[in-house]
Amino acid sequence: MSQQDYIKDIARFGLENDQDKLLSTLNEFIEHNKNTKKVNFALQLQSLLKDSLRKQNNHLMKVGSPTHYQTVQDRETDELILEKLTSDYTLNNLVLTDAAADKLNNFLEEHRQSELLSKYNLPVSNKLLFYGPSGCGKTLASYVIAGELNKLMIVVNLGAIVSSKLGETSKNIAKIFRKAAQEDCIIFIDEFDSLGKVRDYSQDHGEMKRVVNTILQLFDYLPQSSMVIAATNQKDMLDEALLRRFDLSISLELPEKEQIEKMINLVLKEDQFIFDKKVSKTELIESAKGLSYYSIQKTLINAIKRSLFAIKSVKSIKPKIDTQIWKDLLEQEKNALAIK
Repeated sequence: MSQQDYIKDIARFGLENDQDKLLSTLNEFIEHNKNTKKVNFALQLQSLLKDSLRKQNNHLMKVGSPTHYQTVQDRETDELILEKLTSDYTLNNLVLTDAAADKLNNFLEEHRQSELLSKYNLPVSNKLLFYGPSGCGKTLASYVIAGELNKLMIVVNLGAIVSSKLGETSKNIAKIFRKAAQEDCIIFIDEFDSLGKVRDYSQDHGEMKRVVNTILQLFDYLPQSSMVIAATNQKDMLDEALLRRFDLSISLELPEKEQIEKMINLVLKEDQFIFDKKVSKTELIESAKGLSYYSIQKTLINAIKRSLFAIKSVKSIKPKIDTQIWKDLLEQEKNALAIK
C-alpha cells in the first residue's frame, strides 16, 4: 500500500472508532516507514502509539466499576478459553535433551529470581516458543512451567479465537491477552502456526497480516508478570518478525537412546514393573527409535496392561512386562504412522 492509502485507512478506522483495526493499521504504517527508510518518522509514530496505549491502560484501571468491568470481561473471554487450570506437574514428569533442559531451567530461574533481575533493571523472559514434532512434550512442558511456577494457565480455544468475520480474530486475541494481564497468568496457544503464519502467505487476503500485527503489538506490551507459551509443529510457517519477538525458542525433537531409556524409567515408576527379557532392552530401544515420547509411553503402558491381564496370579512383588508384546506394539505404531 502507498502512504496515502495507509493515511486514509487510519482516518477511516479512527472515525469509525474501530480501535483494533486502527492499531493494526498504525503498526503496518510504522513498518512501512521503516522499510522505506523513514526511520525517524517511524520511531516518532511508535513513541506516540506507546504513550497513547499506556494512558488508555491507566484510564481503564481508574474509571468505572471494577466488579462490573471484570464481569463483562469474563463473559467476553469465557468462550475463547478451552481450559483454565493449575498444574501439579514438575520437571520430574518431563524427559528432555540436555540442551532443552538447560534452556527450560534457565527460563524458570528467571521467574524465580525476578526480583533480583528487577533490581538491576533486567527484563524477565516471558514469551516462549516450543517447536518440534507431535507427541514430543510441548503441551506437557507448558504444564510443567505452570506447575513449577505455581501460575494459573489459560489454554486458548483456537476454534473460538479464529473467526471468518473480518478483524474478529484480532479482537479475540486481544481479549485473551487482556485477561492474562489482569490475572498475571500464562497463556498457552497450541498450533500457533494457525495464527502466526508468514504475512505474505498465499490467499490470506490481508487477514493474516492483521492477525500477526496484532500479536506483535500485544507481545510488545505484555506485562512482565504474565507469560505466553506457544507451541507449533511447523516453525517454518511462522512469520519472521513474530519469531524474533519470542525471548526463547526450545526445540523438542524425537527422542534418542538416552531419552528413550529415561521415558521407560519414568513409565515404570521406579521399578514398579520389570521386563521378562524375552527381548533385550537394547533391541526394544532400537524398535522405539523414530517414535515420539507419546507413542513410546502409550505402547509401553498398553504392554503393561496386556501383560497384567495375561498373568493369572502375580507370584512376584514386581509384575513382569511381556517384552515381545511391547515390541509388537512398537512395530504396529510405526506401521500406523507410516500409513498416515
